[in-house]
Amino acid sequence: MLKKVLIANRGEIAVRVIRTCREMGITTVAVYSELDRDALHVRLADEAYALGGQTAAESYLNTEAIIDIIKRSGADAVHPGYGFFSENTDFARAITSLGVTFIGPPPEAIEVMGDKISSRLAAEKAGVEGVPGRNETLKSFDEVVTFGEEFGWPVAIKAAFGGGGRGMKVVNGPDEAQSALESAMREAQSYFGRSECYVERYLTWPRHIEMQILADSHGNTLWLGERDCSAQRRHQKLVEESPAPNFPDEVRQAMGEAAVKVSKACGYVNAGTVEFLYQDGTFFFLEMNTRLQVEHPVTELVTGLDLVEWQLRIASGEALDFTQSEVRREGHAIEIRINAEEPSDGRFAPSPGTITRFDQPSGPGVRLDAGYHAGDTISQYYDNLIGKLIVWGADREKARRRMLRAIEETVIEGVATTLPADVIILSDEEFVHGTHSTKWVETNLDFSALSAPSPSAPSEGASTVRKDVTAEVDGRRVTVSLWVPESGDDDLSRPHSTAAKPRRQHHSGVIGSGSGTVTVPMQGTIVKISVEVGQEVEAGDTIVILEAMKMENSVNAEKSGVVKTIKVAEGDSVTAGDIVAVIE
Repeated sequence: MLKKVLIANRGEIAVRVIRTCREMGITTVAVYSELDRDALHVRLADEAYALGGQTAAESYLNTEAIIDIIKRSGADAVHPGYGFFSENTDFARAITSLGVTFIGPPPEAIEVMGDKISSRLAAEKAGVEGVPGRNETLKSFDEVVTFGEEFGWPVAIKAAFGGGGRGMKVVNGPDEAQSALESAMREAQSYFGRSECYVERYLTWPRHIEMQILADSHGNTLWLGERDCSAQRRHQKLVEESPAPNFPDEVRQAMGEAAVKVSKACGYVNAGTVEFLYQDGTFFFLEMNTRLQVEHPVTELVTGLDLVEWQLRIASGEALDFTQSEVRREGHAIEIRINAEEPSDGRFAPSPGTITRFDQPSGPGVRLDAGYHAGDTISQYYDNLIGKLIVWGADREKARRRMLRAIEETVIEGVATTLPADVIILSDEEFVHGTHSTKWVETNLDFSALSAPSPSAPSEGASTVRKDVTAEVDGRRVTVSLWVPESGDDDLSRPHSTAAKPRRQHHSGVIGSGSGTVTVPMQGTIVKISVEVGQEVEAGDTIVILEAMKMENSVNAEKSGVVKTIKVAEGDSVTAGDIVAVIE
């Protein structure tokens, strides 16, 4: 069995892996950026080492820094979590070349399936049909136009080396092709460290259904059951459930068998997910995620299996101790992602800031996998996932009602979250009857009743005279306790929290102010300036594109006129309320 595991990730997934390792008696090593110095995953790990840097590229995507920490810590295995390096062949090879175990599939399997184009070819070779698309990376937006004219609009541009909706853009016509491809490539580079993209047909009303598989190094590959992930916005999943509603068992069996075929075709080992689009009784291979999925807990609740435990056991060389016929699926599980986003009017704009209050739900059948506590800060530089709320019920309706109860018990202040939108989703008749699709959230639901919350006041902590001080010794995090005078100013336990900056009551991720002074509604980085001084613009035209929490957001003009000044440059960091341009 593995003895010491380094988790090359952060947030909720790092916390999730640490907890199972602790139950198995495995020592854990956390890594952290400058902004994550006192993050929850750092506080929970047995050891923690500094990566340096703030952005993902400077820290969690810094291979040399991670390898140095592996050597210094003596870790004998690395768990990549999801995102970052989890589907990066070069990283997996760099780890295994050290004689260290990579807790995931062999690099060769990642190479085939981590590249969405080669995965399509592998699936076809295994006899599993994919969504019609090009099997080459895009060199120019003209190729998108050609594909759209042949197969019909809209089409989807997707990151070739990633998943989870990052780097995916829907193109409705030829005039959108260039800007969509540029945006998709930027997001893919930012989130996965690779910018390559490809294009495929965009189905009209599909459901997103995926199969969880487990494969050991002894030739055993099993499918554990499906998850329906159709409730999405901006191609990011909001609600996931298992089993899928209104899903014929014969299709379930066929999809499970197809997932096993695809997995065996690439020599897959460890936990993985084969994703499909399902429409009108037919399913198409979409991609294979060669890692643990964000939504894996719903499978755990209906099967009773700990998937992280099995990842560790398989990586240690153990064989699966059950067969396909012994896989049991009982009841129904639903998961919602609690994202730091402002959902008012359906905008889902990133909402970085400090969590000033976090009341967590409990009770029968309720599980919360969170990466933050009250007092922790959600940074603009990383993913906006605060945590995942998962419930189990004897049937789907009981699970749905239990989730609504659990949401009602959950209180988060300091940042906006998607919880109010989740209530609307779970209460809608189409969700209740299981007739929704991947486009349903954005086309059918009405979020106009949601309004931006008022800014939260700073929370006042209780006085104490014992202070835990975190220091770094040769890059390793060490915590000691000191007794100091009873004063809030002497709190050395973490960086001082401040209240989130007030947000304008009617901001969005795509709208500036109506006065001609264009301001940004949130903290982020300017990745593109779309206008020039002296250029005439119409209300609604994009002025700049702002990246926040790994998502791109257009900041648009509310007033027609001429651009008088531009006050930012590409690469500049901005905060909420900063002026980026003036229109007269």
